[in-house]
Amino acid sequence: MKRLLTYVLLLAFVVAVAGCGSSAPTANQPQPAKDFSIKIGGSSTLAPVVAKAADDFTEKYKTWKKVKDAFADDPIAIFVATGGSGFGVKAATNGTVDIGLVSRVVKEEEKQKLPNHKLHTVGYDALTIAVHPQNPVVKVKPNLTKDEVKRIFSGEIKTWKQLDASLPDRTIVVAIRDLGGGASQAFDEAVMKGTPIAKEAIQMPSMGALAGKVQDNVDAVGYVSTGLVDQNKGKIAVLSVDGFEPTNENIVSGKYSISRPLILITKAQADEREQQFSNYLLSDTGLKLLEEMGFVPVKAK
Repeated sequence: MKRLLTYVLLLAFVVAVAGCGSSAPTANQPQPAKDFSIKIGGSSTLAPVVAKAADDFTEKYKTWKKVKDAFADDPIAIFVATGGSGFGVKAATNGTVDIGLVSRVVKEEEKQKLPNHKLHTVGYDALTIAVHPQNPVVKVKPNLTKDEVKRIFSGEIKTWKQLDASLPDRTIVVAIRDLGGGASQAFDEAVMKGTPIAKEAIQMPSMGALAGKVQDNVDAVGYVSTGLVDQNKGKIAVLSVDGFEPTNENIVSGKYSISRPLILITKAQADEREQQFSNYLLSDTGLKLLEEMGFVPVKAK
């Protein structure tokens, strides 16, 4: 319920921003109260982790004065939204959010637009080759080569029988993240290497939706975040790639190569309240939460 409130409040914030005009208040108009809320947005992979951290932080302190005595006794308000890693970078760049969430490598041209920001790698996520637990591929062919993965997602291998003669002659349903998501870029760099994804592939608006598609369709395959797999134990099965499972040890060592960084973009000169919450996310408590939700915290590397 608290998580739902977080997202509803953010929606109200977005609507309010969209409705703001550019005219300055006149002398007869009351000056608006200073906004001490923290607005965070971007990667749908990182957003649930940060939303849970925001809930825990708010529950622990309740008001900013309890975080630091010098602060006013205002209630803590932290809003978290998804929108994809591209949105996270853009929103941090133009100031729509105070903290951007990114689950891919930040491009050099993007960094050049962020001279007044800091990038913090908090952990790592693997993109698993995920299927329905009842798909016979789990037992018949639990390990794929990276080339086989590429041929499936490009549409060259269209049925399970084409992958292995003992599998059923049913169409493979390829599910992917939309092109605004960090996962699509990470998957292209690690696997596709510029080869186009199949035109028949179903684009999902978030990593959660992608995980849901795999759970709902026995013939679906998608590159689902290891965190989402961990959060849906028993509902999603994963295949090894080139002989390596997406375990924490294999992700850290690089043996499982379909992985990506999880990054926070903060202001170099952040508001004190923003800095306090950023410190919380980067603390042992925040990194432990990241690990509990199925990711590899940066300290483990």
